[in-house]
Amino acid sequence: MWNQFWWVIFPYLMLALFVSGHIYRYNTDQLGWTAKSSEFLEKNYLKWGSILFHVGVLLVFGGHVAGLLIPKTFTDSIGISEKIFHASAITTGGAAGVITLIGIVLLSLRRLTVKRVRLTSSFTDLIVAILLLLIIAMGVYNTLGFNLLAKSDFNYRETVAPWLRGLLVFAPDPSLMKTVPLFFRLHIILGFALFGLWPFTRLVHVWSVPIEYFKRSYIIYRSHRQISRHAPKGK
Repeated sequence: MWNQFWWVIFPYLMLALFVSGHIYRYNTDQLGWTAKSSEFLEKNYLKWGSILFHVGVLLVFGGHVAGLLIPKTFTDSIGISEKIFHASAITTGGAAGVITLIGIVLLSLRRLTVKRVRLTSSFTDLIVAILLLLIIAMGVYNTLGFNLLAKSDFNYRETVAPWLRGLLVFAPDPSLMKTVPLFFRLHIILGFALFGLWPFTRLVHVWSVPIEYFKRSYIIYRSHRQISRHAPKGK
């Protein structure tokens, strides 16, 4: 029963919340659809933490797409052996994970230790910070600690990857997750929990990429002296 709940019901419930929550939030709270920047409250932590976190997240996202959504049969067919793929995943994925972890640690320290930032943080801000910290820390452990220190022969491409692909086409096989190590399962469960919480937090700003900004007309600034010089006489 629990296997069915965690690997079939729970993921679909969180994804349903993710979609419906965004629709509801967009229709009822467009003024709150923002990152609520607090740069004027503190800059040192934010400067490095934000850069490392956002760059790391993009790299980690690409690694997850390659590792989970591209079948093992495909990489084998183009000549990439499992040994090479695994080594590449550990080195590049591990580096991306460490970068992201450093970034979220800096941002979390900023939110918790800088008084002005802490006082302007909502409850959901703190929950998101904690969730991200746990998810990323577990991901780094799964990539580096579990593979290098524990030296396990567990292969997520034979269990987690086919389960996730099945989930996306509405044909999940929860039995694939029975042998998955604990920290991998917790990493996935917390990840889906974050998806369910996403629409009700400041994370919605991810979808507000200012594309129109690049097509805007140039803004021309003139000094008061220049305006006075070109103004008609008598005015």
